[in-house]
Amino acid sequence: MPELPEVEALAQFLREHAVGAVVGRVDVGALSAVKTFDPPVTALSGRDVTGAGRWGKFLGMECGDLWLITHLSRGGWLRWIDEPSPTPPRPGGKSPLALRVHFFTPEGATPAFDLTEAGTKKRLAVYVVHEPAQVPGIARLGPDALEVTESAFAELLHGASQRLKTALVDQTLIAGIGNAYSDEILHAAKLSPFANTATLSAERTAELYEAMRAILTDAVTRSVGQDAARLKGEKRSGMRVHARTGQPCPVCGDTVREVSYAERSFQYCPTCQTGGKILADRRMSRLLK
Repeated sequence: MPELPEVEALAQFLREHAVGAVVGRVDVGALSAVKTFDPPVTALSGRDVTGAGRWGKFLGMECGDLWLITHLSRGGWLRWIDEPSPTPPRPGGKSPLALRVHFFTPEGATPAFDLTEAGTKKRLAVYVVHEPAQVPGIARLGPDALEVTESAFAELLHGASQRLKTALVDQTLIAGIGNAYSDEILHAAKLSPFANTATLSAERTAELYEAMRAILTDAVTRSVGQDAARLKGEKRSGMRVHARTGQPCPVCGDTVREVSYAERSFQYCPTCQTGGKILADRRMSRLLK
C-alpha cells in the first residue's frame, strides 16, 4: 500500500509533470472506483492543472476550482505514460485500469496518467470535489505524521488506549502511516507492536515520536524525485523488518518474525522489540506466556 512517503513523492511528481498542462479526455475504466457524481469526472476536461497535494495517504490534483482526489488503497498505483493510446479503454473486465487522465502540455506533448489496481474488484477510490475536505476520508484524518508536534502526539497516543501497532495505522489518530512503515517505526523505537499506548512512559513515547519522524523523513528523502515507476522498489529497498520474514534483523541478527491476522501480517524482531519473546502467530495473537 502506498503510504505517506510514496504519496508525497507522487504529489511532487505531479507538480513537476502535470502542473501547467491542460486536462484532456478522462477515461473511466472502472465505474465502481468513482465515488462522486457531481461534479462528474468529465468536468475536469479543459481545465488547467494548478497544483497537487497530499492528505495522509490521499493524493490530489488541483484543476482550477476542482480537485481530483484518489486513495490508492492496498494495491493501487499511479502510472505516468508519455505516449498513451488514443483509443479509449473499455470499462469493466479484468483490466487493471481504474481511471486515465490525458493532458496537453505547453510543449505540445500529450501524456497521461493511469490509476491502476489489479483484480476485478477496485478498492482504489476516486473523487471529484470542490474542496479536499469534502472527501469523507480526508475529513476524518488526524494530524499528519510529519506535522504533528511531539506534545500532541503524546496526548493522542495516551488517550487512545490501544496497541501501538493499531494506533500507528489509525488514520483518524495519526495520518499517513500504514502497515509497512509502522513495522519500521516500531523496530527503530525498539517497541513491541502489542505494547499499550496508555501505559507507554514519557521517555518511550518521545523515542517513538523521534523514530516516526526519522523513518518517514528518510523515506520521503529517498522517494521524492524518483520516477513514479520506481517508487515501489525504493520503498522495499529501505525496509529493515517489514516483508522480511525469516531473514536476519540488520541490527541484531535475530530472525525476523511475522504475525498474521485477518488479511494482513506484520513483521518484527524479537530481540530488538519484545525482549526475545515470540508473538503468537494467530488471528487473536498475544504474547506467549
